[in-house]
Amino acid sequence: MKNDEILSQITEFCRQSDMAESTFGRRAVNDGKLVHRLREGKRITIDTLERIQAYIAASTAGGVPPPRGLQVPPEKRDPRGNFRFFENRQKYLLFVHTCSEKRVVADRVALELSSIHPRPPALRIFDAGVGDGTVLARVLRATHQRYPHMPFYVAGKELSLEDLRLTLEKVPDRIFEHPASVFVFTNMFYSEAPWLTPASPAAAAATVWHEVPLRGASSGEFEQQIAELRPFLEQNWRAAISPRTAMPLYERPVVLVLYREDHRFLLDATIPRPGQTEANFDLVIASQPYRALSSVNFRAKRIIAPLARALRPGGRLIGIHSHGQDPGMEMIQAIWPGENPFAVSRHELLRAVKYELGSLGRDLNFNAYADNRSIFRYDMEALPNEVTGTIGTSTAFAAWNAAVYVAQIEDDRLTEMTQNGRTLDAARDVLRKYNGLWFLDESYVISRRRD
Repeated sequence: MKNDEILSQITEFCRQSDMAESTFGRRAVNDGKLVHRLREGKRITIDTLERIQAYIAASTAGGVPPPRGLQVPPEKRDPRGNFRFFENRQKYLLFVHTCSEKRVVADRVALELSSIHPRPPALRIFDAGVGDGTVLARVLRATHQRYPHMPFYVAGKELSLEDLRLTLEKVPDRIFEHPASVFVFTNMFYSEAPWLTPASPAAAAATVWHEVPLRGASSGEFEQQIAELRPFLEQNWRAAISPRTAMPLYERPVVLVLYREDHRFLLDATIPRPGQTEANFDLVIASQPYRALSSVNFRAKRIIAPLARALRPGGRLIGIHSHGQDPGMEMIQAIWPGENPFAVSRHELLRAVKYELGSLGRDLNFNAYADNRSIFRYDMEALPNEVTGTIGTSTAFAAWNAAVYVAQIEDDRLTEMTQNGRTLDAARDVLRKYNGLWFLDESYVISRRRD
């Protein structure tokens, strides 16, 4: 039996049973990473296959396993619940507001502005996963400071409706300070978003293209008009789960274009139009665009290589992901000894991207840099008296939450461990040892040589 057939059975069973894939792996064969390895193409033994099928058969009503290759139609979600896209939504928001990663990442990205070479009609920036928009907003402040009179074309990819809403809240101030700006947001795949063009002809025909010229001259007026987009977004910015890979995907591609109406004439050559879009970006931001456990081939083929192809001559892509080997991982390993979700280094990733691009990468430079330039630190922000002496439950919980979010520990594993109280003890031990908590990220740059 091929891996695709096995995965189809497991995915169907997990969807019907409302079970996480990692839970299935542990219960069926005592391996929480079983499904992840199957997706990477790893082989399993006949004994493992028989245990998988026996578990499915025993757990399915009537003792009959699901038929092979059974496809499940995408789940239809109520628009009001669309924002609950990620299972770890609460962990994400708590992490964002208690740790300095967004600010530190934005400062690291802003260093690349001195090395780009914009060309008319606009400086072009692409954010490959805008999240809550904090990094993009900070980078745009720095970009405005360096290029106050240059038109900006700012594009961003985001699948989560709630993250898009948080990002749109930051647009009014940006478009007020820098009126010669065009903002473009899309939910397309990494291989499609820079060009705003779905690969599938059917998806291209179903694309929703919505252009909104913002009237007025104040951030308050812009904010009100953007808020009026809520029904449109709830109706169209919807996500489903792939029955084949269990990965999130859009139900239909959407492009949202925002600019100031009183700058339409100036921005005419910058505003994208259906079927007439280009990539050619001066700066591509790829901050945490993939999961820690994703394979190096997946990262290279599906994410970084397409983004590198979107660079214009003189353009730069800065990639950032978690590095590990920090107090946060020490906290995780106190509970799960040997846990290491950060197995793919920037060096390995860049080699895979270079191989994936082949001849198309001949005019690209792949810069891993030395550790003292690539690796940087960010902290959990707490008052000095919160990490000395008696450490309160809220501080310990915030530290534990940050650690498990960065390490991307599955919810079912957390449930098993948080009931015995060891997790907060581990958090307090690390906070006392280091008088705080910090994490390490590593960065790399892919740049296209100038003409």
